[in-house]
This record gives sequence, structure tokens and C-alpha cells, in this order.
Amino acid sequence: MMKLILKKKPKGVTIIEGFPGFGLIGTIASEFLMDHLKMEKIGIVEMDEIPAMVAIHQNRVVEPMSVHYNKDYNIVIVHAINIGKDLGWKLADLILELTEVLQAKEIICLEGVGSPNPDAGRIFYYTNGMRAGNKDFGGYAKPLMEGIVVGATGALLAKDVKTSLVAFFAEAHSNLPDSKAAAEIIKALDAYTGLNVDPKPLLKQAQEFEEKLKGLLSKGQKAEEIQQKKMLNYVG
Repeated sequence: MMKLILKKKPKGVTIIEGFPGFGLIGTIASEFLMDHLKMEKIGIVEMDEIPAMVAIHQNRVVEPMSVHYNKDYNIVIVHAINIGKDLGWKLADLILELTEVLQAKEIICLEGVGSPNPDAGRIFYYTNGMRAGNKDFGGYAKPLMEGIVVGATGALLAKDVKTSLVAFFAEAHSNLPDSKAAAEIIKALDAYTGLNVDPKPLLKQAQEFEEKLKGLLSKGQKAEEIQQKKMLNYVG
């Protein structure tokens, strides 16, 4: 079971989702945004499908999935460090539920995509064609002409979403965290949304978030292994 719990319900927001996909682009980028925009946590997502554990970072609980809000830009960020396996369709439904509850005007997805030459730092986009206003992609992103999109973002793109949906894809090295690619996608997002992100400390901070994320994932993996050993001992 997957349950969305909100303590605040701002309306007319832009939702930015950052799931841990290829290169962990979405997770690193959303982490940077939360730090830059001084977000307020307004909700969490409870999931029975993943092991019962959380990370503790700087005396603060980091849930597997949480919802954060910035009043100045009326932006909601869905941040995730652990979403389990094969939950793409359920997560897409959760984003659509959040969209309906908050009467969101747009959904923005941050993802990574594999490339034979990721050092080029290229950013691609896909849109369902429902964007309002004069927003365009100028020269900072090109349409994604070919590619495979998996997970929650892939499920969202496959659904009949009635809200404006834009997905940004950064070329990433591999399934390992790629802070450089995450920094590039933040630049494109900034150009599209006008969040006034200072690009100078971007790469340095993205690298710091990459190291933090590696630590959290490593601790989570060790905790899961310990849990499995305990279960095997109990069964044996």
C-alpha cells in the first residue's frame, strides 16, 4: 500500500519530481533545489512495499519519500532516496493524486538518460503539449527523439495526464550517481522556470549531495542486509 500524507495543501503549484533513476539525477537535483529554495516539508509517503527503515542525517530523519514546498515560487518537490523496485505505476498514480489534491498547473520530471558521450552535458526534453504561456526551451534543451524511459517517469509519460507535463533528461555516465549531469539539468530547469539558481556553486554542491547520497544508500543497503540475515536466522 502507498499512502500520501500531507499536513499542508497549497493550490496551483508546480510539482517537480526527482526519483532515483538513471545516474540518480532526479534525487541529486531535487536535493540541491531543496537546499537552494529553503523548502518546508509538508508531507511524506508511506510505502509497505519497501523495508521499514529510514536514514538519519545531521540529526534529521530522511524518509524514503517526502514532499516539500516553497511559497515564494509556489513549487512542490517530491524527493525520494528509496522507492523500492517495480513500483513505477503506483508512483505515477501517487504523483497524479498529488496533482489533483494540490490542483497543480504543471508536472516537471527530472531524469537521466544513457549516452555514449555523456561528457557533452546535453539536456533533452519531452512535453505532452499542454504547456500554457510563452515558456519555451530556447537553446538549453533539445527534444528527446529516441530513448527508453523506465520507472515512475516512464509510467507518467505513458498515462493520459490532463495537466501540463514536461520531462527533462540529462545525459549521465551510468547507474552510478552523476553530479555533473545533475548540475546541468538544474541549469536547464532554472532557465525554464526562472528559479534564479546561482550556477557558480552548483557543481560543487551537487558533488557534495552525491557523496551524501552515496552514504545514505550505503547505510540503507547495509541495514537491509542485516534485516535479511536476522530473518534467515529466525527462519533457520
